[in-house]
Amino acid sequence: MNNNIDLKSRANGAELGAYIGDALSMPVHWYYDQKALFNEFGLIDSFRDPGSKHSGSIIWRSEYNITEPGFDILGTQRKYWGLPNVHYHQFLKKGENTLNLKLLRLALGMVSELGRYDREKYIERYMKFMLDPDDHRDTYIEECHRGVFKNLKNGLSPGKCAVQEKHIGGMVSAIPLYAHLRASGYNETDAAEAVHSHVSVTHAGDKIKNGISTLLVIAEEIIQGISLEESLLNHLDKQDLEYLRGNIRELALKPDQDDLKVLGPVFSITCYLEDSLPASFYLTLKYAGSPEKALIQNTMAGGDNCHRGAVIGALEGLAGGEEVFPRRWRDNLAVKKRLTEDR
Repeated sequence: MNNNIDLKSRANGAELGAYIGDALSMPVHWYYDQKALFNEFGLIDSFRDPGSKHSGSIIWRSEYNITEPGFDILGTQRKYWGLPNVHYHQFLKKGENTLNLKLLRLALGMVSELGRYDREKYIERYMKFMLDPDDHRDTYIEECHRGVFKNLKNGLSPGKCAVQEKHIGGMVSAIPLYAHLRASGYNETDAAEAVHSHVSVTHAGDKIKNGISTLLVIAEEIIQGISLEESLLNHLDKQDLEYLRGNIRELALKPDQDDLKVLGPVFSITCYLEDSLPASFYLTLKYAGSPEKALIQNTMAGGDNCHRGAVIGALEGLAGGEEVFPRRWRDNLAVKKRLTEDR
């Protein structure tokens, strides 16, 4: 790690890495058949359009039946719910981000504008954003967001509508938001409190809190000058952080380890934190110093690769800044133009 990178550059790197990890995996998000993924797409090492079909899609069994104005977060996408083989992100373009990363962008835009995090203002912007699905164009809306608007319709006040959660989608904002708040002058404690407060808008429960706390310990150590690899190894030695325990070190450092014999057989490639965060740490540690390889391998592993990729990319970007990512990725993100304007 280059200790000469300033904190703002680290924060920008964490943000960029989260967007890259998500966008790279977007065309094959939630492919649980790894062989089918490879047979249909080959090696994915650049951004691609998703296509309209998804051979492993289960959106047909997801439901959200609320249609009243003020609570309808599906809009014109509703007609695709209940149909087989619909791609979760069918209307996105190559290099574009999925919904949770667009919500990260919404939060960081507010921090850039105000110079601070304001939970109430974010909730207002979140609700407005979610009620305009024709703007974000993502077909699939995760369970957490559906739960928020169901609770809102049932009379809970905004800000108290989050459901008990256990998915890695709740982790994608943690490192970029923390890094930007630290770069804006927040101390360690206040930045961490703001991140927990932000995530709790949509994700509640101890599993979420523990996941965030683990990521923020690592993030702060990187900010203080400890390398990403050293931080992971130190905590694996101590076995002191939730989700950064067990045999991650042995698997990551084993010569010629086949990633597809780890991601799936050892750590499930599903969304659940107890597997998805260890899988993310495994790839980050194995490909320390090579974020390009880590993100490609993450994509090819399938499952919830978008959200794992966002976490891996954020860790790598925080450690090495924006320049650690290939130019073809940095230059072709759909969000790049807005990022440039903000800076």
